[in-house]
Amino acid sequence: MKGQVRIGIIGASGRGGIAAYWHKPEGRSVVVGVADIVPDKLETFKQKINPDAFVTLDYRELLQRGDIDAIAVTSPDYCHEEHAIAALEAGKHVFCEKPLAITTEGCDRILEAWKKSGKHLMVGFNMRYMNMFRTMKEIVDSGVIGEIKAVWVRHFVGWGGYFYYHDWHANSKNSTGLLLQKGSHDIDMIHWITGRYATKVSAFGGLDFYGGDKPDDLTCPNCAEKDTCTEYSGKHLNQCAFRKEVDVEDNNVVIMELEGGIKASYLQCHFTPDYHRNYTFIGTEGRLENSEPDNKVFVYTRRSNTERELANRVYEIKEAEGTHGGADPIICQDFVDMILTGKRPVASPQAGRMSVAVGCAATKSLRSGGGVVQVTPVPDFASE
Repeated sequence: MKGQVRIGIIGASGRGGIAAYWHKPEGRSVVVGVADIVPDKLETFKQKINPDAFVTLDYRELLQRGDIDAIAVTSPDYCHEEHAIAALEAGKHVFCEKPLAITTEGCDRILEAWKKSGKHLMVGFNMRYMNMFRTMKEIVDSGVIGEIKAVWVRHFVGWGGYFYYHDWHANSKNSTGLLLQKGSHDIDMIHWITGRYATKVSAFGGLDFYGGDKPDDLTCPNCAEKDTCTEYSGKHLNQCAFRKEVDVEDNNVVIMELEGGIKASYLQCHFTPDYHRNYTFIGTEGRLENSEPDNKVFVYTRRSNTERELANRVYEIKEAEGTHGGADPIICQDFVDMILTGKRPVASPQAGRMSVAVGCAATKSLRSGGGVVQVTPVPDFASE
């Protein structure tokens, strides 16, 4: 395919905002249509992205258009499976925001539709495009810390209440759980940087702060306790974080074993005062660790009778322009390159499926007493 990629968006707000990086009328891609179930969001999208875009309340009308080559699925997680499969079956290339689906089976149905379609499928793992984690991947691949044996990840989700407990995310029927929804990025980073998938997991977690006995229809602006509540939100995400229907864990601990015997742990808490991710990779010849607050990566070497032990190293990560630490414009460009030139995506559809499979297995473990759960491997029909 040559020329310009014509893109339609399913989901006008939230992650749908990355459409701005695709709408380049004089360039290689243009956003020509958008679907959403909220009319006001469609109008706002036209104002921000393309006043001439075709808009519809029914995403199927978008898929029927012959002037659309590709679809970006940026709808809520529980819609990804339906929207991605429909787009692939309509003969469109697909960019699907993470997580690929909210069940392992849903991911497999997407992969099956993808294989049958002959079209391209990309998963929105933008962390693979962040300077911090690209640097860490480069260091590991250089061999400076030797063969990885252990991975420790701590995720301090300081905005956890606002982003995950004031809207649909807080109900497991919509998200399965935050080990899948929020954790899919971190699980994928563990997989990507080590080059190994998890094979079995055990997890413990609980709803230790959010949830409670407040009415499900209570919103922050209408709450008598809004002046004293730590979770008050006057923004558009304002369902009570302590309502009865909240049932996704806010404090999680996962241990996992990866291919090759690598041991990994993942800790996720949604009521911390700060927001950052701390990754540590320990190899036979050294240790690699990041500090997001300092925007640095550290390498510590151990005695190994090689020249690698001569110095510890500090990497100062460069700032990048664009949302999500400069990752969003690059991943959008890669999606267009994949369609126009066949460039292989940094994250494969199978990788998207495996992060969900691990999140689902971990959620199953923590909700059934913490026993070991085997991670279902990628089906043979979709093997890489």
